Amino acid sequence: MAKQKVAMLTAGGLAPCLSSAVGGLIGRYTDVAPELDIIAYRSGYQGVLLGDRIDITPDMREKAYLLHRYGGSPIGNSRVKLTNTADCVKRGLVKEGENPLRVAAERLAADGVTILHTIGGDDTNTTAADLAAYLGANGYNLTVVGLPKTVDNDVVPIRQSLGAWTAAEIGAHFFDNVSNEQSAAPRTLVIHEVMGRHCGWLTAATARAYIQKTKGNEYVEGFMMNTALKNIDGVYLPETAFDLEGEAERLKAIMDQRGFVTLFVSEGAGLDAIVAEREAAGETVKRDAFGHVKIDTINVGNWFQKQFASLIGAERSMVQKSGYFARSAPANSDDLRLIQSMVDLAVESALNKVSGVTGHDEDQNGKLRTIEFPRIKGGKHFDLSAKWFAEMMDFVGQPFQAA
Repeated sequence: MAKQKVAMLTAGGLAPCLSSAVGGLIGRYTDVAPELDIIAYRSGYQGVLLGDRIDITPDMREKAYLLHRYGGSPIGNSRVKLTNTADCVKRGLVKEGENPLRVAAERLAADGVTILHTIGGDDTNTTAADLAAYLGANGYNLTVVGLPKTVDNDVVPIRQSLGAWTAAEIGAHFFDNVSNEQSAAPRTLVIHEVMGRHCGWLTAATARAYIQKTKGNEYVEGFMMNTALKNIDGVYLPETAFDLEGEAERLKAIMDQRGFVTLFVSEGAGLDAIVAEREAAGETVKRDAFGHVKIDTINVGNWFQKQFASLIGAERSMVQKSGYFARSAPANSDDLRLIQSMVDLAVESALNKVSGVTGHDEDQNGKLRTIEFPRIKGGKHFDLSAKWFAEMMDFVGQPFQAA
């Protein structure tokens, strides 16, 4: 019987779990199956197509625990869709006439890989599903087990994605400092733009973490540094609707009373309307290999700034984005526990030849299991009925309704 060989890759955007997940997988295999060779493909599926790999040496195995201390990815990321042949050809990853799925499968076979771990979000793992289906249909002996990574926490049907808890905590830390900009000039509007294309979970969770971080602060009575300075006056998510004129009237009253206004905005809030507006004006909106709008080119926060600044009489306005700061952090203690449990299951499933994505299955009462690839998809919306969200919005003092 041929010896098993493990490969892993990280793909998509960064999240505060990639380094730890890589270290965790290496450590777990070293504990339970030390005889297996391990490799990593550099820069995600790009590395698979190009044969760009890292051999995990005994010294790397011994020191893999150090990866838990860091953010980023120790093996690199990219955004590659194996079923988007034209994009793969354009980027020089395959030759004209080649099928990227076949190129990837042959590379894995040539490298002797029998287990592949994909660490990424819905795009990474739906691509893994495409690859697993191709491998199965064409007689390749390979088990694919994914781990769910995304700060958006928007993978169906997974209850909690790796890295999202940390991103919310770090985003709150980021804005705790930024909020002090309210004291820099009279009538200041500060907008905190948080990541979240289709799902408002991270924006809501960051707002909650910020409130929890600041609500116990002790202040010197009489100064401007007080509870009001740390308030959130509005939270806008892709799942919520708002009346621009009504909100402007509410926020102007706050500005007139306090002299500053603070808003938390998801980068996907109002995105469809903004894209439609630009395309109607003849602008070509850039999209990635998966067909998603390149959201960093849209600047939703700036749109909110332009809409509200004049309406509420702001003399100074600014947009601050916590996304890259938050997603590049090392995993916090909550995520480390989640990562370890998913890593252990991923290794167990791989050794038992069970393919899928590890996660707490919302359709099976939150049971941690290896979820079948065909059930994995993106675009899960944040549940506005969550008790903690309603409590947080009561603290914000802003009415909201579903979009």
